[in-house]
Amino acid sequence: MPRPLLATIDIAAMRHNLRVAKNCAPHSRSLAVVKANAYGHGLERGMRGFAEADGLGLIEVDNAAHLRQLGWQKRILLLEGFFDATDLQTISVHQIDTVVHCVEQLQMLEKARLDAKLDVHLKINSGMNRLGFMPAVCHDIYQRLRAIPAVRNISFITHFANAENAANANLPLSEQLQRFQTATQGLPGDRCLSNSAADLMHPECAADWVRPGVMLYGGTPADTPAAAFGLQPAMTLSSEIIGIQHIVAGDAVGYGSSFVASGPMTIGVVACGYADGYPRHAPSGTPVIVDGVRTQMVGRVSMDMITVDLTPVATAGVGSQVILWGRGLPVDEVASAAGTVGYELMCAIAPRVRIVESENV
Repeated sequence: MPRPLLATIDIAAMRHNLRVAKNCAPHSRSLAVVKANAYGHGLERGMRGFAEADGLGLIEVDNAAHLRQLGWQKRILLLEGFFDATDLQTISVHQIDTVVHCVEQLQMLEKARLDAKLDVHLKINSGMNRLGFMPAVCHDIYQRLRAIPAVRNISFITHFANAENAANANLPLSEQLQRFQTATQGLPGDRCLSNSAADLMHPECAADWVRPGVMLYGGTPADTPAAAFGLQPAMTLSSEIIGIQHIVAGDAVGYGSSFVASGPMTIGVVACGYADGYPRHAPSGTPVIVDGVRTQMVGRVSMDMITVDLTPVATAGVGSQVILWGRGLPVDEVASAAGTVGYELMCAIAPRVRIVESENV
């Protein structure tokens, strides 16, 4: 028998979450983000789950080409653009859209001799200060792009730093929106601004395109629970109890003996550890569900195992089902307890974890 740890991917939940994203911006087209192997859910599953999207966005040139080979015929956008001039021929052959965010990429395009024209997306740094041209040079960059024979359509894109916290004192959402509008004023072309947080909470940011990411997988970019937005978890990480220990006051659990029982306890050992993608830094108290009963992890996370408190779970025994996150236990709640974000947990699922699909919705 295989190890009982399992990641169940719900394709129907992915479809549902895309519909939520589209309903938030009914007059915009949708670019579903499938970078990082569709946030750990699998690129091919992402393509099927988001078949109703108007396009897919990712960062890997080879995976973009693979999407074409899998049969995706609508828009594909490279969100970080290309990394080398040699990428341009692949992009051209497969008719993949590309972001242009720096002078070096612009120069590579100017020198390229391609068989087919490309659609490019001029990235504007509206305050995030990662990728993109400063607003003051946007018109000049546009004119240089327009003069390149290989460039067909030019669109505009930016990324919000604080859409989940619009009143952020260091960079309000409204300031980024104003900078983008000023930079692109008078220039023709589609606009794409809204990430998941903006799509869910700021309809005023919706433009020609929205590009939802984490919300499509049932995660939330905000403090508000995903379920409150009508989102459903697309990944459920589950396992089983593989061993039980009965301990008394003063007994310690796990490496470093960091957790010490204050009284009699039943400890369950779960087949899941940091080598599977469970966060090693998750502390005692991180929630889990055993046999449908909410309880908590105790002690340190090991490479292949975690230990949980079975004292409140009267039915528990070897073979009892454990939900580590997903249906009944939001990934964002587990991530918050571990001091991280749901994005990281989903993306960190290790190759050794078995994956199956379901259609629960």
